[in-house]
Amino acid sequence: MNPNNVPGKLSLQQLSNLIQEQEIETVIVAFTDHYGRLMGKRFDAEFFLQSGVKDGTHSCDYLLTTDMEMEPVPGYDFANWELGYGDFHLVPDSNSLRQASWLDKSAIILCDVKDEKTHDWVLEAPRSILRQQLAKAAKTGYSCFAASELEYFVFEDSYRQAHEKHFHELKPAGWYLEDYHIMQGSRTESYTAAARRHLKRSGVPVENSKGEWGLGQHELNVRYAEALEMADRHVIFKQCLKELADQQGISVTFMAKYKEDQAGSSCHIHMSLWKDGKNAFAGEKALGPVMGSDVFRWFLGGWIAHTEELMPFYAPTVNSYKRYVDASWAPTRLAWSYDNRTAGFRVVGKGASLRIECRIPGADCNPYLAFAAALASGLDGIQNRIEPPEMFEGDVYAAKHLRRVPYSLGEANSLFEQSDFAKKAFGEAVVKHYAHHFRMEEQAYMKAVTDWERKRYFERI
Repeated sequence: MNPNNVPGKLSLQQLSNLIQEQEIETVIVAFTDHYGRLMGKRFDAEFFLQSGVKDGTHSCDYLLTTDMEMEPVPGYDFANWELGYGDFHLVPDSNSLRQASWLDKSAIILCDVKDEKTHDWVLEAPRSILRQQLAKAAKTGYSCFAASELEYFVFEDSYRQAHEKHFHELKPAGWYLEDYHIMQGSRTESYTAAARRHLKRSGVPVENSKGEWGLGQHELNVRYAEALEMADRHVIFKQCLKELADQQGISVTFMAKYKEDQAGSSCHIHMSLWKDGKNAFAGEKALGPVMGSDVFRWFLGGWIAHTEELMPFYAPTVNSYKRYVDASWAPTRLAWSYDNRTAGFRVVGKGASLRIECRIPGADCNPYLAFAAALASGLDGIQNRIEPPEMFEGDVYAAKHLRRVPYSLGEANSLFEQSDFAKKAFGEAVVKHYAHHFRMEEQAYMKAVTDWERKRYFERI
């Protein structure tokens, strides 16, 4: 049977049939690193069925200690030169098996990262961190459903051309603001239609696409799912869109803020808890204009309460924090409201569709970490009955008295590293590991000489 009855998702038997029919020749076996990038190997499809399904594969554990340039970064307890950079075990999750429609005769399967000796989850791996929170939810009878809405910019330059131009003076796919604009969107439909088609054929059900507010900015929404499946869909989505752009000789970016005078790109997260097949947020208790349950109220309270100390899981790069500009559609303050896009937390829907939309993460977030942070916060809210602040009405940007999101990765990481809640929720080793990762990311930026500095100081200093 097709897992979850989603077209494009594959059972092992379906994969075997497609291999016999010579429709599938390659299986990509992958996991995500800190940044949310897919890392792994390409298997001959027949060998994957014979060996990879049962035995998985191995990768060097340095992959959870590298920077963006794939350089091993010192200072990690998990893996280092002293320990010899050994292997960890990649265990394919058959529930994630799907066609990779945008690639020739290929399928893709995502893996859990396990310790080679103990066979336990490697707790520092992003997928393990989300699994840990889902297991906590399951112990209290809850399942978690989520969606992530990704925005991105499309450019007429290829990735190679963009690199050779040092990412300067790129040509956006649009030349005027195209939010919901059908005609301007039609100009990139050769790319966007292909993305919708390939995602749908690759087990990532599509809802719709639209032009966004920036020049050449777009959004393509996929259907919500159980949180682990949704995180998997998110990374497949990004891989598909990048590789499809590469094939078409164009480029896309998921930077949170690719240019100071353009809109940022967000990853709005929608989340709800379910129990016994019903939305546990639905209820008859009033919270402002919202009718919901105590579970909804406390989950919202916990999510808001812990935002600042878990901020690096929502905004993991130096660039992330340049998106938080007042009156830019990106939230800057911690407030909730009903259907108000100036608030960091926007409550939408009612009854069975009631959910919380967190507008704080950018398109550069790692979905496993962002979902884990949201779920850990909400579960703590339920456990400790954390009340949310009063609903805010009006322009949140103008409410200077409200708590603001951190101004920089360094500030956010300091809160994260010192957070007793983060250590309790994820474990001290995980917090230490990621605090070091975020600190190294900031230090790499601080060493760089930027165009901004040259333009400002070259002649006039």
